[in-house]
Amino acid sequence: MDVGRRLCDGGKVPRIWTLAGHGSESRRAVLTIWVVVNLVNLLQAVGFASRVSAPDVQRVVGIAIGTLAVPATFALAEFVRTNADRRFLAGPISFDAFVIMMLVIDYWLEVEFRSPRKPAVLVPYVVLFFGSIVLMGAPMLRMNRRLWLVTVATTGVHLLAMGYAMSQGVG
Repeated sequence: MDVGRRLCDGGKVPRIWTLAGHGSESRRAVLTIWVVVNLVNLLQAVGFASRVSAPDVQRVVGIAIGTLAVPATFALAEFVRTNADRRFLAGPISFDAFVIMMLVIDYWLEVEFRSPRKPAVLVPYVVLFFGSIVLMGAPMLRMNRRLWLVTVATTGVHLLAMGYAMSQGVG
């Protein structure tokens, strides 16, 4: 069974979502984005859970998430190279924008915007972060429901960890 058939659940997917006519590089780009979004979810879950007893871990988690911009950018370049539908571009573009924002705000300028809350920074930060997760994970819904369900599960773990941190006053 070829990679395209496995990735696209046997061809029951609209052509625009299948990368039909493109090489295996495009399929690898889709799978790369899938790995990135799931790693982001799991890493951020660790980050939220650690805020309660080991707040220094969050900085390491942030750096690890930031490094995921490298494979996301390579996948983005592959999508552009193969003229993939723009829906494939939105996730990695928004994730790269989030990583740039995170590096500038959290690591370069070291702006504290979580406590006390600064909505002018917090709202775009959170919207870009969660927007990138949705935009990177959404294409998988039509391409491969099993892989999409993994993303749903890792997002659930992420949200549970966030809820836990918030219940402890450190969300």
